[in-house]
Amino acid sequence: MYALNNEILESFSEINKAIYQLIKVDADRIGITVVQLKALYKLSSSPDIGLGELAEKLRLTNSTVSGVIDRLVQNGFVERIVPPENRRAISIHLTQKGKHSLETLLSSDSNLVKKMKDVMDLPEEEIKHLLQLHKLVLSKLTLKEEV
Repeated sequence: MYALNNEILESFSEINKAIYQLIKVDADRIGITVVQLKALYKLSSSPDIGLGELAEKLRLTNSTVSGVIDRLVQNGFVERIVPPENRRAISIHLTQKGKHSLETLLSSDSNLVKKMKDVMDLPEEEIKHLLQLHKLVLSKLTLKEEV
């Protein structure tokens, strides 16, 4: 039983490492960190998002994401916008540089994009089954507060 559990943990670890390495190559190509690139990806699919929502989507703390956004603003990839209807809210937007950088990555020789296309070429039923198994494993691994 222990050996099987060890294999499962090792499998997840290897997949996580492979994905990280693919993202790191792309991040290095445009001179940012992996977390910054993940933030750019989330911002491209969720325009007009606030810091708290972005932190939630990235599964990071607000203070961590705030620092990430500070560096992306300094490097011209994103901007903070204060909507006139709610001056207490701040939404984060990709700049032209941010959009262009992502478009360049996605349309170039991004190994992440190539490898994810290979994964998406798996039969639809296998992908559905994989996602169901992931949900099941996640529900078993997630700590739940006792009531």
